[in-house]
Amino acid sequence: MTLHTSKLMYQVQIALLPGFLATAYYFGPGIVFNVASAMLFALLCELIALRLRGIPATTARDGSALLTGALIGLALPPYLPVWMILVACIFAIIFAKHFYGGLGQNLFNPAMVGFAVLIISFPLAMSDWPVPSNAALTSMVDGISGATPLDEFKFRGAITVEEYWQKFGSSNWTAWFVINAGFLIGGLYLLFIKACNWIAPAAMLTTLALLSLWFFDGGSSDSFGSPLFHLFSGATMMGAFFVVTDPVTSPDSPRGQALFGIGIGSLTFIIRSSGAYPEGIAFAILLMNGCSPLIDYIEYRIKPQLRGNQ
Repeated sequence: MTLHTSKLMYQVQIALLPGFLATAYYFGPGIVFNVASAMLFALLCELIALRLRGIPATTARDGSALLTGALIGLALPPYLPVWMILVACIFAIIFAKHFYGGLGQNLFNPAMVGFAVLIISFPLAMSDWPVPSNAALTSMVDGISGATPLDEFKFRGAITVEEYWQKFGSSNWTAWFVINAGFLIGGLYLLFIKACNWIAPAAMLTTLALLSLWFFDGGSSDSFGSPLFHLFSGATMMGAFFVVTDPVTSPDSPRGQALFGIGIGSLTFIIRSSGAYPEGIAFAILLMNGCSPLIDYIEYRIKPQLRGNQ
C-alpha cells in the first residue's frame, strides 16, 4: 500500500499518539505545551519560507512541518523557554529543509537538526527534565528537577549497576520504559499499514542490542548498561521508527537501509558509552544522513560498474 505524502505525514502523527500520551502522563502538561508550540512555530516558519520562495501556501497542508514540530516538541524537556523552541524550528524548517530546496530535497532530518542545535547550544537547559513520578502529579513548571536514566547511568560514578539501581531506584527508568513502549506501539502501527520500511529500524535496534550485550560485563562500575536498558531509554524507539525511517534522508536500497540502521545503532552506542553526551541518537542519525548519498552512490553506481567489468 502506497500512501500519498500528506496522508503519510498525518498517519505518522497519529502513530506518535501513544508515545506522546505516555510522555505527557509522566512529565505533565509541559510536554503538551512543547508540542503545541513547536508545531505552531514549525508551521509559521514553513509559511514564511514558502512565501519567500514564491510557492503557494497550500503546500503547507502536506503536514510535513507539523510532523517536524511534533518530533521537536517531544524531544525537549517540559516548559523549555519558548524562544528556544522557536530557534529549533527555525533551524529545522528554514535551514535544514528549505535551504536544501524543500520537502524531498533535504539531506539531514530537520527535526534532528533543530534538536542538535539546542543540545549543543544549551546543554544545561536541555538536560533539565523533571522527576517523572512528581511531574504527573503537578502542573507546576518548577517541579523537582532530575536527570534521564541515561544521564544518571553515564555519570553514576564508581558504583556497580546493582548499586545504581539501589541508589536511584527504578521509577525513573520505568517511566522511560513506558514512553519507549508507547513509541514502539506507534512504530508497529506504521509497519502494519506499510507507512515505513522495517529494515532500517530493525538493523538499528538489533545493532544497539548486540553491542550493549557484547559490552555488558554483568554490572560492574565500568558497565555500559544492558540491552533492555539501552532499547527502552532515551529516544531509542522514537528515533528508530519516526526518524530513522524518514525516506528522504535514508538510503533507497534494502542493503543501504540495513547499513544505515547498523551505522546509527553503532554510533548511538558509541556516543552513549564513550561520548560527552548521554544520548547519541540525534548525532548518530545526522552523521548517517550525511553518508546516505554515498551509500546510494555505491549501491547504484559503483557496484553495477564493478559487476559490468567482471
